[in-house]
Amino acid sequence: MSSREVRMQTHTLSSSEQNQGSSRAKSGSELKPKKKICCACPETKKVRDECIVEHGEAACTKWINAHHQCLRAEGFSV
Repeated sequence: MSSREVRMQTHTLSSSEQNQGSSRAKSGSELKPKKKICCACPETKKVRDECIVEHGEAACTKWINAHHQCLRAEGFSV
């Protein structure tokens, strides 16, 4: 491997390392989350949480799925 290839490989690794974390950059048409996951979709999160407390998780798949869909629209992969 030439010294140029080693430099290119090192640069590629450091670039990918910078994109790791909870707010990872997405390639192509996917969005990068603009806020933390805990602060995204407060409306669906509240309905989901209330349903789970009152009825249990098994009875609330409709609201859980709605919250996941909202999070995906915000750029999170859930």
